[in-house]
Amino acid sequence: MRTLARRARAEWGPLFALVRGALSTRGPGAVPMTLSAVCLTSVLQFTQNQSWGFGFVQSIGSVRAEEPLRLALLRTPLSLFVPALDLPVWGALLQILFVFGIAEICLGWWRTLVIAYAVTLAGTLYARAAIDMGPGHPLGLPATDSVVVDTGPSAAVIGLALFLCWRHRAYLTSGVLTSAMAVELMVKENLAGKEHIAAIAAVVMLCGLSELRQGRRSCGGLGCGSGLPPIQS
Repeated sequence: MRTLARRARAEWGPLFALVRGALSTRGPGAVPMTLSAVCLTSVLQFTQNQSWGFGFVQSIGSVRAEEPLRLALLRTPLSLFVPALDLPVWGALLQILFVFGIAEICLGWWRTLVIAYAVTLAGTLYARAAIDMGPGHPLGLPATDSVVVDTGPSAAVIGLALFLCWRHRAYLTSGVLTSAMAVELMVKENLAGKEHIAAIAAVVMLCGLSELRQGRRSCGGLGCGSGLPPIQS
């Protein structure tokens, strides 16, 4: 138990202190985007459960692989906040409040939204490619998945959590999360499970690009790998 506690402190101690400090200093003002996202998700959930509102929510935030790509791209940003019909809404609200909130404090609201949208978009585009591959391909999906409504924050939550793990060097947590997604896919091989893997792949690419960008900055443009010190501005 002590070993586990030490590992938890080593991985998440600095992050916990950062989040606690922001919340104690600024309160709810530290996460305005997250609170807005929670309210938006709640409103969309209420609306889509009404006879008069279901069609409206579907028309602005529902994504299906069978639909034209342009329409899917327009709906994808809002689809993050449309709860899946077959899952309890409180799960989506807790995911957004917890993970989006931490990300907003650590990364800022616009970076949080960019990463969330990027990984969700990766899942949306993957679904189309996988259906074209067909069920006979290891990465493929059956044509019946083209009519599945693809909404909810799960892919964005996974992507943000893994990006935070990379940012704070919480490698054990990232390994556990990735393994859990792989097990989910093996137990229940469906559209959502494969989109979660696509989200992980997208985050790996984002982390690699961020690492490359930081490396170029630290090099100062010259002297990298040559034993020369970086140029000081």
